[in-house]
Amino acid sequence: MVENPSKAQPPVADRAAFEQQLEGLRAREKAHTREGDAIAAARRRLPMVEVAADSLLLGPDRPMTLLDAFEGRRQMIAYYFMWWPGRPAAEQCEGCTWVMSHVGEPAYLHSRDITFAVFCQGRNTAYGFGDAQASYEESLRYRAFMGWAMPWYSAQPSLESLLVGRELGLFHLVCYLRDGDRVFETYWTKRRGAEAVDYSYALMDLTAFGRQEDWEDSPADWPRLGQATRTLGGAPDWPPLREWPGGRPTAQWPRIDAGRSDDLGATGTGPATTPDHCH
Repeated sequence: MVENPSKAQPPVADRAAFEQQLEGLRAREKAHTREGDAIAAARRRLPMVEVAADSLLLGPDRPMTLLDAFEGRRQMIAYYFMWWPGRPAAEQCEGCTWVMSHVGEPAYLHSRDITFAVFCQGRNTAYGFGDAQASYEESLRYRAFMGWAMPWYSAQPSLESLLVGRELGLFHLVCYLRDGDRVFETYWTKRRGAEAVDYSYALMDLTAFGRQEDWEDSPADWPRLGQATRTLGGAPDWPPLREWPGGRPTAQWPRIDAGRSDDLGATGTGPATTPDHCH
């Protein structure tokens, strides 16, 4: 195997040496997969806790309840979107935009009696709640700008009870089970736990340079482009954002290039603080 530390790329090997090292890595990958299966099996054996089925949500046409959001299905996965009330599209959460941009075809979930829904929170950790209805209407315009089709509600009226004991304004992924007219919470996660929805980072992890983020354990000369969820510009260069503030959530750039309006009708409520990293 020939080493060339002056080049930011892996060393070159012949096929036999490459396959030998890859075989060892695949053994670790298979063990990782089996451990993931074991964790999922343990998750299926967790107890559950009842939550108020009549918890109020704001829907696009009328007030609704948590029970209504199931759309008649037995299970529901709710993503609690970290919405910034009164702020423009460019300042919205890049982490939540990253998550939602990976949610596409719902048929596979529906075939297992699972609904996926977004619950906007109407607040960020940097400041308190905005007006519930105004904030929800802004978020609906953001959904339209991004071209998303998943069910979209505001959980702001019931947020403190639905996320009891958790940090309001931080995104969460929560699983629910319906038993008739009763609703139970069966699992929840936050931060990198939301990578369950992602495929971009998962695919990046398969490549030689990985995610190219600063925290990764990579060789010293490997490219470092910072986090991928917010950039200073789009195609063809995708200039990285190295320092806050600035840029946009990455998936917004193709929408802007396509001529879509990102006017959310934001009222400008709330202090114009520098956003915190949200993931």
